[in-house]
Amino acid sequence: MTIDGMTFAALPIGAILLEGLVRPRRDNFPLSIGRSLPGTWLLLWMAMALAGLFLLVCGNVPVSVCLSLGVLALLAVASNAKHAMLGEPLLFSDLALIGAIFRHPQFYLSAVAVWQRTVAGIIALLLLALLARLFVPAFQPHLIGLGTLTASLAILGLSLKTAPIRRLARVPAAHADVQRHGLLPTLLLYWLRWRESEAPATCATPLRTPIAPAPELVVIIQCESFADPVELFSDPDLALPGLAAARKHAWQSGRLQVSGFGAYTMRTEYGVLFGLDEEELGFRRYDPFLTALDDISHALPARLKPAGWRSLFAHPHDMRFYGRDRIMPAAGFAHLVGEDRFEPPAPGEGRYVTDAAMTDEIVSLAAEATGPTMIYAVTIENHGPWAPDEHSSGDLKQSYLRLARNSDAMLSSLVERLGALERPALLVFFGDHRPSIPGATAPGGDRHTPYVMIRLDTSGAIVRGEDRHADLTPAGLHHAILGATLGDVAPGQSPC
Repeated sequence: MTIDGMTFAALPIGAILLEGLVRPRRDNFPLSIGRSLPGTWLLLWMAMALAGLFLLVCGNVPVSVCLSLGVLALLAVASNAKHAMLGEPLLFSDLALIGAIFRHPQFYLSAVAVWQRTVAGIIALLLLALLARLFVPAFQPHLIGLGTLTASLAILGLSLKTAPIRRLARVPAAHADVQRHGLLPTLLLYWLRWRESEAPATCATPLRTPIAPAPELVVIIQCESFADPVELFSDPDLALPGLAAARKHAWQSGRLQVSGFGAYTMRTEYGVLFGLDEEELGFRRYDPFLTALDDISHALPARLKPAGWRSLFAHPHDMRFYGRDRIMPAAGFAHLVGEDRFEPPAPGEGRYVTDAAMTDEIVSLAAEATGPTMIYAVTIENHGPWAPDEHSSGDLKQSYLRLARNSDAMLSSLVERLGALERPALLVFFGDHRPSIPGATAPGGDRHTPYVMIRLDTSGAIVRGEDRHADLTPAGLHHAILGATLGDVAPGQSPC
């Protein structure tokens, strides 16, 4: 066997060993090579296709194998870092956010330890240096690379049509599927299942029993990383006064059963805005904003519009994030209030637009509204990472708590200032997910966040509910908002 042949033979061994490092694993050993046979088969041909691609580019077999294994190593590091911080392995939908990683690296690099970033950077530089130094100008090895790539893709395509592999990953269960089949096969299979997914049927407007008195103003606050510190840290001394008062006087309140931990704002946002539970979404659940343009008939502003409502969307950040600049207008929002409406944070206020500034803007929009108006606002002040600051003495938990208290003050201020407008109103306030704070919180266990729905009458007084406590999914909150705004769905009608 030639040196090149021996090098290629090392590729499957290296791929299997690297796959064994990926968490979750089937056992507690440093390496797990107990992935399923179909998963291992897919892994080997995916690695071979990658090596063929690099060989086509550089013409050097050892470099191609090293580059292929380097890519697998980088994916393993990224997936393990994400699993440790967020409780999920790398998903196909995460690859759609690569552009956002470069535009807003502060949102993502905090999930990767410094040593991991250093190792990844060194590996990338070494691989690039190898690629440049050992490029082979001869035509034959590049042609072999093309043949290897083509043959590997053909075998993969045929394999995916076989019954044993078509039976894999039919139901979304990323943690179990990575544990069972491996990371790369799960990435491929989930992407294919996502492509096969069908959009939900168009939502017809159901008949409703009108509510009296109906609100003229609906303000919905999606509060970044907002959670009850009492539940988060098991310490009753950390109770937030605004949240406690809001729960006491709420029309309805309870736990919002969000699926993500430490991230995935868009899952909660989609559920509240579009009203579709994750069970209905199938493989689209992991990033429902990727296909949200197919679901606009379900969107909250689109469903309010026939009743004469005008909807505004406010978020003090780049609206291109998650494609909000395209999705929100299509969903029925008449106007987007973006980062250009806000002054940058002052020294000592943190890195993001404050909740106090958001409160001022929301109240201003509400005061200017002349007809039935919904304002959906997404805050950002309490977005991680919670770097040590002058207020926290280096304690990340204290950094988080300081910002959570700012969010709590926002809730109290909105209740008071919206009441001063003396218009029948509904205020909905909820957390998008719990925070992932190194050394203070972990992804295992409960994931729920609080929500409150507060009704105000024409005098600005709070209208108490009848101790209505209900735990809801984000989609359930969507339907609760519609019910509190337009009335309950008439008997026999589908809420869509």
